[in-house]
Parts: sequence; structure tokens; C-alpha cells
Amino acid sequence: MNAGLFSSAKCEWETPQDFFDRLNDEFGFEWDVCALPENAKCPRYFTPEQDGLQQEWTGVCWMNPPYGNEILKWVRKAYESSRNGATVVCLLPARVDTRWWHDYVMRSAEIRFVRGRLKFGGVDTNAPFPSAVVIFKPGQHELKVTTMEQK
Repeated sequence: MNAGLFSSAKCEWETPQDFFDRLNDEFGFEWDVCALPENAKCPRYFTPEQDGLQQEWTGVCWMNPPYGNEILKWVRKAYESSRNGATVVCLLPARVDTRWWHDYVMRSAEIRFVRGRLKFGGVDTNAPFPSAVVIFKPGQHELKVTTMEQK
């Protein structure tokens, strides 16, 4: 197995295009709030230099944040942006034992646990962690949990 998959140095996981396309068909994303120019999934996106955490998120947003120590800030921003009118669909590691998961995801998100392990772009093996699609919607005040098949 690729040792880099377990390294804390690797925190950017490129969304598999077919996986994104299915969600985009459902939601019609306007923004990729956390992207690099070479892996942005939407024509409008925020780069690390623009610092998506400092921007206003509006409309329908896609978020696949860095999976390192900064993830708490990104999930908090997604949650807060939904309270201000945005819909934010997040691809996250399913780390159900973490503070950020309990403080924000468990409050009032729709959670779709991904069956199996994703194969992220630029990586030849499956991820060593489970994934979930977490959806924060304006006015959503209850938790909803389902599973999602990979293609």
C-alpha cells in the first residue's frame, strides 16, 4: 500500500471526477470553495491564496477541504455559511469520533456515508479511510443519514 496515504503530510485529496459529476447533476454547484487551479471542479473557485475561509460563500458550494488539522475550520465555515443561506456539499473523511464531526455535522446535516473506499484523483489505491458526503442546507435543523453507492 502507498505509505503516502497514511502520512499526515498528505492533506489534499482530489475529488474523483465521476463522483463529483453525480453530485453536480443533483445540486448544480456554483462554487468550489477550496481548490487548486489544476483540480477545481467549478469555473468559480477559491484558491489557497484567496483563502476560501475568508470569503463569503453563496449559492450552491462544493467543498473537499484539506483533511489535515485545518478541517475543523472548513467544516465550521460550511455550517455557518448554510446558516447564512448557502448550500454546502462537503466530501469529508468519516471521522465520527472527532470534535468537528460532533460539533457541526451531527447538529443538522444530511450525511451520506460512501459505501467502500474512494479512489481519489492522483492516487493509485483506495483511500485508507471511509468517506461521507455531508450536506449543509439553509433552514435544515435535523440530522438525516443515508448511504451512497460509488459508481
